Formats: sequence, C-alpha cells, structure tokens
Amino acid sequence: MADKKQIKADIIAVAKAARVSPSTVSRCFNHPAMVNPATRKKVTRAVERLGYIRNRAAQTMHGRRSSTIGLIVPTINHAIFAEVIQAFSDAVDKAGFTVLITSHGYDLDREYAMLRKLLEHRVDGVALVGFEHTPASLNLIEQQDISTVAIWNYSETSAMSCVGADNVLAGRMAAEHLLSLGHRELGLVFPSILGNDRAGGRLTGALAVLAEYNVEVPNIWRTETPYSISQAKRVCIDLLTLGHRPTALLCGNDIIAQGAVFAAQHIGLDVPEEVSVIGIGDFKGSEDMEPGLTTIRIPAQSIGKIAGDRLTNSITSERNDLFRHSCDLQCIIRETVAPYIVQL
Repeated sequence: MADKKQIKADIIAVAKAARVSPSTVSRCFNHPAMVNPATRKKVTRAVERLGYIRNRAAQTMHGRRSSTIGLIVPTINHAIFAEVIQAFSDAVDKAGFTVLITSHGYDLDREYAMLRKLLEHRVDGVALVGFEHTPASLNLIEQQDISTVAIWNYSETSAMSCVGADNVLAGRMAAEHLLSLGHRELGLVFPSILGNDRAGGRLTGALAVLAEYNVEVPNIWRTETPYSISQAKRVCIDLLTLGHRPTALLCGNDIIAQGAVFAAQHIGLDVPEEVSVIGIGDFKGSEDMEPGLTTIRIPAQSIGKIAGDRLTNSITSERNDLFRHSCDLQCIIRETVAPYIVQL
C-alpha cells in the first residue's frame, strides 16, 4: 500500500507557489498592511491550497511575538461578559492577534492557575477583569513584565492599566434614580462581593447614597444570589412574599434584575406599579424583555474595543506604559421602574 503521509508545506513551499519571497510570506502574516493587496491575495491562495500552518512555537523560541493575547473572565455562562469579549476579540483580531479565552468561575486562585497556563503558552499580553487578584497573580505579572489591562472596572489611581467604568458611580446612579421617584423602602439583591470588586463597588455606591438620604435597608431586605436568572427568581420570590415587602429592588446587574422581574410576575405583582426593579449593565435582552428593564448602561462594546486597541498598541509599540480609560455610564429608563405612590 502506498504511503499516504505527505510532507507538510513550509514557508518556502508557499513562497514558491505564490511566486514571492519567503520574507514576503512572513510579512503577509505579521504585517499585512505592509504588503500589496494583490500580493496578499496570491499568498492567501497558496496558503489555502497547500494547507500551510505557521509554527508559532518556533517563532516564540526565536524571540518573536506569538501574536496571541490571553483573556481571563469570571464566567462565559451568561451575557454579562459576552459583548465585551466579542468587542475585545474583534479589536485584537483587527490588529493581527488571536485571543485565547478562559474563565475562572469567580475563583481567584483558579485565575492564577489560568494565568500561568496562558503565560506558558507565551501570550504577548493579558486582559483580566477588575482589580481584585491574588498577590501571586500580581507578582507573576510583574515578574514577567507582560502587557496587561484590567477591563470592566476603572480607577484613576489604578496601578494596572485599565479600561472600564466606575462601578461605585453605577451603584450610586441606580440608587439615586429610585430615590428621585420617591422610593424609600428598597431591597438590595446582589451577588457575593468576594473576589468581585465590580459588585462590591456597586453595592458601596448604592449604600452611600442611601445613607445620604437617611434610608436604612433592613437585613431581611438584603439578599445574595449568584449570576443566575433562575436562582435570582427564587431569592426574590422569598423577598417579595414577606409580610412587608420593599417598594423597589436594586439589583447588582441585569441578570439578577431579570430574575427579580420574573419573581414578581410569578407571584402576581405588577411591575412597576406594585414593585419597581432596576438593574446595572444593560445587557442584550434587557430592552426586549416585557416590561423593558430600567438599568444603568455600562458600555461593554466600547470597553472591549478600547481595551483591545490599547493593549495591542502597547505590545506592538513595545512600550508597556500605564494607561487608564473611563467609559461613561448612562441611566436607561424603560418600564420596570415607576414613581412611588403612597397608598391611602
């Protein structure tokens, strides 16, 4: 029987097939903007015909960039990070990089393990979510001197480059909107803030505003739930079936807020006439649910694009300078919040 195993095509074979030099083939991959479009098209056809694959590992061993960026997020189960992941991926792809995505399930020790694996693959840069990381992770980033950006959170004093929003302000805006409509009996439905500085910031901001208005939230009206519509629904059913219930629920993000709306509907309460609900995020689906969710919009697409652009620029320019970028928040008023009317 004839040996069907073929020798894999190398860059020399591609160059011959495209009738260009090997250096031109290399430039097509590493610096496509520097190559004439017609030449790129010839090289692309040769690559496709021969099934050529670059040896990234060999490039990295010779001190060249791997053209990969690691992105570590807490979860990919829900829409929380979907838009920011897509926008970030599009931005780094446009710059000629590939993104490697992994998640740690809100376990910062696991995040450290994921970070080590990405660095073992010789990624050129890393994007993390938020500022809260283990000392081991922060030490690893410092020791490796790798371009890094924190996304989704912003601080003007951050020691790490960041592109995100002020989550304390997001919590303040949500509370201020409910208070401006006359609500003084508020329930707070948030995820655990352990390892989650975004939720922690929002809760801090909301509580600060409530304190300024001398509004106290009974412990029984402060509940915790994971980022899960079904679990948030169960928690909110318990909260809303108390003998005396709050007139409005301030939720840590839109996933929880959707569960809160479904809980109210499940037990026959009208939203927003009998209970108002506000979220934070403005994720896909928040506008289309019935009624449309009132929320604080965090511009996920802008965060992802800017983070991708700034990180790839830091890598290609070989200037690992600190940068900080704050994206504006906006209160999106829809149908789940109404003014509080005193019942006579």
